[in-house]
Amino acid sequence: MATPSYSEITHNGLWKNNAALVQLLGLCPLLAVTGSVVNAIGLGLATTAVLACSNLAVSLVRHQMPETVRLPASVMIIATFVTCAELLMKAFTYELYLVLGIFIPLIVTNCAILGRADAFASKNPVLPSLVDGLMMGAGFSAVLIVIGAVREVIGRGTLFSDMDLLLGPVAANWTLPVLGQDYSGFLVAVLPPGAFLVAGLLIAAKNAIDAGVERRRNADVSVVSGSKRVRTTGKIQ
Repeated sequence: MATPSYSEITHNGLWKNNAALVQLLGLCPLLAVTGSVVNAIGLGLATTAVLACSNLAVSLVRHQMPETVRLPASVMIIATFVTCAELLMKAFTYELYLVLGIFIPLIVTNCAILGRADAFASKNPVLPSLVDGLMMGAGFSAVLIVIGAVREVIGRGTLFSDMDLLLGPVAANWTLPVLGQDYSGFLVAVLPPGAFLVAGLLIAAKNAIDAGVERRRNADVSVVSGSKRVRTTGKIQ
């Protein structure tokens, strides 16, 4: 199988095969912890780091890994990097780690990570596999952040609240009261059903954009005007 170009890998990760909008993988943490931007960024960074590092490691050992043990070995590699991410968050962003809770260790069960390790990293060279992990993680994180931003604005009326949990005291005053100080909030947006609604709208928007691009591409196909020669073959009775 030919290795895709870097532009194809980037396009697939960010848009065409986006893990959240197209493959619909990793929806459990996406729906559970995207109540704010800071939660979405924290989970997105952890997922991207694990995805890129596991793709890199699986690609490095792909020739030494027999087919029969490839799946359990990939799970072990992913679990190792999830543990590293968990320890780093405990050390540097402990409050955010407590907020995200069980969803950090559960990254090991994210089908997007195991799927890329098995479908791409185990069959391609190291650098393309690393780029694939980064782009898939970036596409997944972008969806998390957009959902987190929409839910935070509609649910609480603010944006970038509690960013100090991730960036420290320098971000303590980054909260933007988008809908004013008197906004009473909208509970549904904060709860998981709000995540379902926002995710559904994003999927619908992506499908509408893809359909519009396809229509324009078909409309640009030139039509040859004038008479055409018709070639007839075969025996006429």
